[in-house]
Amino acid sequence: MADILQSPARRFADLTLPASPYSHPEFSRPPLVYPDVPFHEMLARTAMRAPERPAIYWRDITLTYRELYALARSTAVGFHELGLRKGDTLCLLMANRPEYSIAWMAASMLGVVLSPMNPSYKEREVAYQLENSGATAILVQRELLPLVQAARAQAPRLRHILVTGSAPVEGDASVIPIGQLMRAYSPARVPVVEIRPNDLIALPYSSGTTGLPKGVLLTHRNLVINFHQFISAARVTESDVFLVFLPLYHIYGVALMGQATFSGSALVLMERFVPDEAFALIKNRGVTILPLVPPVLLAFSGMPNLSREMFPNVRHLLCAAAPMAVGPAQKVADTLGIPVIQAYGMTEASPLTHHSPLELDKIKLASGGIPVSDTEQKVVDLETGERTLPVGETGEICIRGPQIMQGYWQAESDTARVLRNGWYHTGDVGYIDHEGYVYIVDRAKEMIKFKGFGIAPAELEAVLLEHPAVSEAAVIGWPDVEAGEVPRAFVAVRPGATVTEEELTTFVNGKVANYKAIHDVVFVESIPKTASGKILRREIKAMAQAQG
Repeated sequence: MADILQSPARRFADLTLPASPYSHPEFSRPPLVYPDVPFHEMLARTAMRAPERPAIYWRDITLTYRELYALARSTAVGFHELGLRKGDTLCLLMANRPEYSIAWMAASMLGVVLSPMNPSYKEREVAYQLENSGATAILVQRELLPLVQAARAQAPRLRHILVTGSAPVEGDASVIPIGQLMRAYSPARVPVVEIRPNDLIALPYSSGTTGLPKGVLLTHRNLVINFHQFISAARVTESDVFLVFLPLYHIYGVALMGQATFSGSALVLMERFVPDEAFALIKNRGVTILPLVPPVLLAFSGMPNLSREMFPNVRHLLCAAAPMAVGPAQKVADTLGIPVIQAYGMTEASPLTHHSPLELDKIKLASGGIPVSDTEQKVVDLETGERTLPVGETGEICIRGPQIMQGYWQAESDTARVLRNGWYHTGDVGYIDHEGYVYIVDRAKEMIKFKGFGIAPAELEAVLLEHPAVSEAAVIGWPDVEAGEVPRAFVAVRPGATVTEEELTTFVNGKVANYKAIHDVVFVESIPKTASGKILRREIKAMAQAQG
């Protein structure tokens, strides 16, 4: 790592508060020195240091860092020949595949801004992001091309459509296969473009629970710093191998792609989680770190044949992107004899702000961990958002650090609302214990108000998931004339299991205070979630209102 962290470099010690009520010497991370260079420079350094190390495994394809760098450079030349210039926006609409990383690095070399899209989007959502981001070009998975073609009329600034693969698109000669573009140009012809660390590189759209998604402004410096914070917290080396079925279009996937590229570790890409295929890849590719989201961890906990032999080289399982139920996590950790840890972050923080310590005696399963290097935390009261609360009291989590976004795209009022006096107000409700560990209770805007008492849906969901018949659970506030809102549960039952509404309400209400009691249970086939595992309460409420 010494050569990765060589100058030009920058320290961010000036961002540290002189005294924090949440700091604890034994559980604080040391400051780091970061390379003050553009995003793609990290790939260049890794390709020089370890050219023949595997960078990406995908299906039967293996790309070394030398090959990845050459393909990225050739693609950058192709993008430039198309007319893409610094400040233009390129959308990416595809599942996990090598072209994702190649396009990301190529765009970085030109100063082009990347805007990832969810492949499950419908035409309206694709059109919105294309138009709102001002996208000049889009790279789309071939199977999703009709979606982009249908949305194109609503995106007047879109000049170029590229598709995965090398074969021409029948009936539309204007669509360019990315495979042809990669082969058409020499990597030696990459134009020299001045890229400054404070230039934008990414415009991901945050998945808010209300309103339209907002573009998040992330710079080269934001990402370079955050991926080094990740590498340091997780102690990643170039010998590590990550299985990545989490979507690269999600900021969690971007973090995995970035830190692996910077450290020289390998990514084993899957387009989606298929258990038997995943377990085969874990063994055959020598996976050492397994990133997860709560639904997959929950599935592991329900597997009767789960064993250590299925994870021969895995050092730890990393669960992030949504709150993790402690019971299932503990069961998996006990069964495998492998640590299960949490991390915490958000799109607006590039994304990582907290990561669990790796020492067994310092892991707290219920916590999202302690701040990564050069990152500060505090809790403020929910009423004003100004008063800092003492250790252990619940309020809104606030974060300060060099990985925090520049703001929201074309949304000054939203930016001013969340970025105040150098602090990012996350909207997450939680507390910090005396050792500096953060605990997330719920989202502020999703709190249920029962006769003036705040109820965290995630708390009730965690209790529901402890019932052996429950595979998925979500709780929302349901209008009530007397109380204002009452908790209403939506539950998916495990295959072959049976349970009644009365059994579940008795089970949950016997474990929580009376004012938190679930008032009714609706049985559903599945709970709508984002790809990262976050519950889409807005969709659940709409579904429930439609049913009456």
